[in-house]
Amino acid sequence: MSGAGTGGAGSTGGVGSTGGGAVTGNVFHGGAAIQTGANSRMNVEFRTQERAPLDIAADDLARAVAEQWNEEAGLRRLLDPAPLPVRWRVTGRKVAGRVAGATTEAGRARFDPLPGLAATTGERLREGGGLTELHDVYGGLASGRVLLIGPATVGKTATAILLLLAALRYRAAQPDPGVRARIPVPVLLPLEDWNPAEERAVDWAAGQLSRRYTLFRDRDGRERARDLLAEGRISLVLDGLDEVEGRLRAAMVSALEPAPCRLVLVSRARAAERTARKARLGGAVALELQRVERADAVAYLLDAVPEPPPPAWRALAGRVREEPDSAVARALASPLVVSLVRDAYSPDGPVDELLDTTRFPRPVDIEDHLLDHAVTAAYTPRPGYRRPRYSPETAERTLRHIAVRLTEEGTRDLRWWHIPGWGNRRSRAIAVGCVVGPFYGLVGAFGLWQAPGPSFALLSVPFLTVMAGFIAGHRVWTLGDRQPLASAGWRDIFSPKSLGMGVAVFVLCGLGLEFFPVTGFPVPAWVCWLVALPSGYAAVLVTGPGHRIMAGSFLALGSGDRSEGLRKLLNPRPPSAGRSIGPREVWRHHIGLRLVLGLLVGPAVALFIGPLRALRFGFWPVAQNTLGAALWAALLSGPFANLAVATGLTALQLRITQGTPVRLVAFLEDARRRNLLRTVGPVYQFRHARLQERLARVSPAPEPPSAPPG
Repeated sequence: MSGAGTGGAGSTGGVGSTGGGAVTGNVFHGGAAIQTGANSRMNVEFRTQERAPLDIAADDLARAVAEQWNEEAGLRRLLDPAPLPVRWRVTGRKVAGRVAGATTEAGRARFDPLPGLAATTGERLREGGGLTELHDVYGGLASGRVLLIGPATVGKTATAILLLLAALRYRAAQPDPGVRARIPVPVLLPLEDWNPAEERAVDWAAGQLSRRYTLFRDRDGRERARDLLAEGRISLVLDGLDEVEGRLRAAMVSALEPAPCRLVLVSRARAAERTARKARLGGAVALELQRVERADAVAYLLDAVPEPPPPAWRALAGRVREEPDSAVARALASPLVVSLVRDAYSPDGPVDELLDTTRFPRPVDIEDHLLDHAVTAAYTPRPGYRRPRYSPETAERTLRHIAVRLTEEGTRDLRWWHIPGWGNRRSRAIAVGCVVGPFYGLVGAFGLWQAPGPSFALLSVPFLTVMAGFIAGHRVWTLGDRQPLASAGWRDIFSPKSLGMGVAVFVLCGLGLEFFPVTGFPVPAWVCWLVALPSGYAAVLVTGPGHRIMAGSFLALGSGDRSEGLRKLLNPRPPSAGRSIGPREVWRHHIGLRLVLGLLVGPAVALFIGPLRALRFGFWPVAQNTLGAALWAALLSGPFANLAVATGLTALQLRITQGTPVRLVAFLEDARRRNLLRTVGPVYQFRHARLQERLARVSPAPEPPSAPPG
C-alpha cells in the first residue's frame, strides 16, 4: 500500500505515505489512502486552501446588505403582500447610446456574464420584461451599465430594492465558493456627499460603505472596500441622480464611467434627459419602467378585500377596467397611488369616492388627496390591530414639522443627531444653565465647607453658580451646531489597539507611581495601581472615536485635534462579520454606551485625585471637594457632551412649542414601521419625495371628508 495525496499550502503527505502529515488539535491535515481489501486500494486526493480575505469580506457584506434590505423591503410592503409586477422596456428617450454599444454586438465586453447567466443581446433587450429579465440584464450586459429611469412615483427605488434582493438571492444560491466569488455583491447607495471633482467614484463609494457598514468602519476597512470595488466584487445601485443639484449630475455621470464595477443608475426620466445633454454614461442601456397595467392594479387591490368584493371596491374595479381614460384609471397607473389606496381604505371603506369626477377631475387630484391623508390612514385605529401609540393629529403635526425643516435645509435626509439645531438653542442653553448653575453652586459649597471653610464656601456660591451655568449652557449651545457622527457601536470605541494603549498606559503609570514616588510620602502599592486606572481609561477613549467624551476634563490629554494622526494610526480593525448601521442602533449607542462612558469620567476623576490626597489629609476633608469635582466631570463629559441627550432636550423643547412627541426618535421609528419613512443607512427619509412635498406646504392639510378613508 502506498499513500497518494496532494496537499495544499501547508498540507502534504498522508496516512501510509512517506510525506509527513500534520495534526492540529484533533484534525489531521494531509493526504490519505484507504485499503479496502487484499488487492483493493482507494486513493483520496484533496487540496486544502485558505479563503482569501476579500472572499470573506464579500460574503460578510452580502449578509449585512441582505439583512438590511430584507427588513427595509418588509417595512415597505414589497415582500408581503406580493409586490406589483415590474415591467420595463428600452426607452426611446435620448439618454444613452445605441443598444449595440452595451452588448457584445459592439465586439467587446467589459464584463463577462455572471456564472449561470447568458450574455444579454440587443434582441433580448428590445423584448423588455419583468424583474427576472431585469436581473438577467444586470448580470449579462457586456458593458455592466444600466440606467433605470421612469417618471415620478413609478416605483424606481422599489424596483432597485427588488433587483438588489434578487441579485443577493442568486449569489447566495451558488454552493461553490469559487463561483460565488465571481458574483458581485450589490449595494444600494444614494448619490450624496460626493464632489466628483475632488474624489474618484471608487473612493467615494468606499467612504459611503465605511459609514454604513461596520465591516469597513476603519482605515483598513476602507481599503478593503476599495479593493472589492476595484476588483468588481461589489456592484453599485445608485439611487437619486435626479435629487442631485443640476450642475453636478453631468460631472457625476462622467466620473462614474471609468468605475471598475457594475453600475445601476436610478433617475427620473426628465432629469436623465437633461443630464444626457451634457454627459452620458458610456456603454449604458437605458431601461424605462412602465406604468402599472390596469389588470395588475385591480388584482393587487382586490387581493386585500374579502370575496366577493364589497360594492365600493367592485365599482372602483369596474371603472378602472371599463374606462381606461378616466382619472382614477390613469391615477392607478402609478405604483405609489395603488399602494396609497390599499393603505388608506379598509375593506368596507368608501373607496368609491375616488370615482367622483367633480372632486377629482385629474389623476393628480387623486394623488394629492391620498397623500394628504396618508398619515391619518397610517395612524387611524383599526379592528384587529394594536392601537397606535400616537394620535393621527400628533403624527400629522410632527411629520409636517419635519418635512418643513428638511425642505428649508434643501435635503431629504433626516439625521437625528442634527435635530439639536432645530430648536431655539439660546433658550435651551439658558434653561440648562439656570438649572445646572444653582445646583452645582450648592454642591460646590458643600465640597468646600470642610476646607477651606464655611465662609469661603458661601462666598464661592455665586462664582460657582455663574461658572457652572455658563459652561453647561455653552456645551449645550455647541451641540446645536451640526456634529459629525463620531461612532455607531462599541466596536468603534473599544478597538484592540485602543484597548492595548489603555493597558500600556495603565501599567506604565502604575509602575511609575510604585517605583518612582512623586508624592513625598509612602504610598501603598494598591493605591498606586488604583490611581493609575483613570489614566488607562482615558487612554482608551482619547486614542479612538470616543476622544470627545473626555474633552473638558483634566484627563483629556490627547483628546484634541492635534492627536488626530495618532488616532488614525490606531483606528480599530472591525470584526469579520459586517452589519448595516441603522438610525435606531446609532441612537441606542449614543444614549447608552457613550452616555455611560461620559458619566464614568466622574469616578475616574475621583480616583485620580482622591486616594493620594486622602492619604495626606484624611478621608473626610478630601471627600467633599473630590465629590464636587467628580460630579462636575461626570456632567460635563456625560449629558452635556452627548448628542442623544441634546436631541432629547430639543425634542422636549419642540413638544412645548410644536406639540411633537417627547420621544422623537421613537416616533420616527414608529413612522418607519408604518411605511411613512424609510431608512438609508443611519438616516431617515420620507417614503416618497412627493409625500415630503405635500407635508411641507405652509397651509395645513385639508379636512378629511365626512366619511374619512379607512
